[in-house]
Amino acid sequence: MNKILLLVLLAGGAAAGAAGVLVATGQLQVPAFPEVTSGSPQDNVPEPGKPSAAAAADEAYIAFDQGKYLTALSLAENRAARGDPQAHTLVARIYEGGLGVGKDEITAYRWYARAAELGDVPAMLAVGNMLAEGRGVEKDRAAAAQMYEKAAATGDALANYNLGILFLKGDGKPENPHRAAKHIQYAAEKGIAQAQYDLAALYQQGVGLPNDALEAARWMSRAAAQGLTAAEYEYAVMLLRGFGLKEDEPKTIKFLTSAANKGVPGAQNRLAHVYLEGVGVEKSMAEAAKWRILASAGGIEDGKLDLLLESLSENERQAAQKAAQEWQDKRFSIR
Repeated sequence: MNKILLLVLLAGGAAAGAAGVLVATGQLQVPAFPEVTSGSPQDNVPEPGKPSAAAAADEAYIAFDQGKYLTALSLAENRAARGDPQAHTLVARIYEGGLGVGKDEITAYRWYARAAELGDVPAMLAVGNMLAEGRGVEKDRAAAAQMYEKAAATGDALANYNLGILFLKGDGKPENPHRAAKHIQYAAEKGIAQAQYDLAALYQQGVGLPNDALEAARWMSRAAAQGLTAAEYEYAVMLLRGFGLKEDEPKTIKFLTSAANKGVPGAQNRLAHVYLEGVGVEKSMAEAAKWRILASAGGIEDGKLDLLLESLSENERQAAQKAAQEWQDKRFSIR
């Protein structure tokens, strides 16, 4: 291995997630207002966060999108009285978010539960989340698992992912890595970035699936390409180690920089070494110092880079500190 790359790897800060230990983050939340249409289960997976054409055309949803929450609530309640499942879900979302009304998770849960009874899949997922977290209802992971299973049977990708996590953890379902892997893989194939990340971890650790470095790299690459921060960092590390896909090697610095800019201290520290050694970038002591200051603030220890900072002149140190502060200010202003 190239000595410079080895230096970056050894001194760049510890990796987390698939490259080190298996990380499965738990429940993914219900998207905004998807609708399950007719057709095969594969065709029924809604695009997260995007309302269906039918929902978008509905007056209640239009009012909601315009921020007219009380109007949306009134219209949705009228439709719910006629047995519309999605109208129940919309009412629930308004109460859950406290949009135009006082936040009331108990009321939200009741509306979600009724929508789930009427067959609305996003409501099933929401009920599962609230049961899993104990919001608006007594915490009951087993009941949450049952609701996820009901939604997963329709082909819902998020429900499959959440069900897989419960099987993986033995939480609400008996621990079963093989069942977990099947559900997580289904969600990954449907484009859920967190599922792709966790599937890469399963392949890398050989949990529920054969140990397969190539498959781990493929799925980590897909999650990174979607901008999942943890995946960007992990995949950049995999590429630096030579464990990623050959065609993705030119993207190494891109992924590492993206993760660093999203505030991952380990990525910031590795990027400092990259600029110090000129690995895929033009050498820059100023950039190295800036990223080291940020990584240090994030709790990453690195004696070699600290010696670099000590070797800088007072003006250079001040310039690096100013650059780091400007980065912080910009990041928080975007939030």
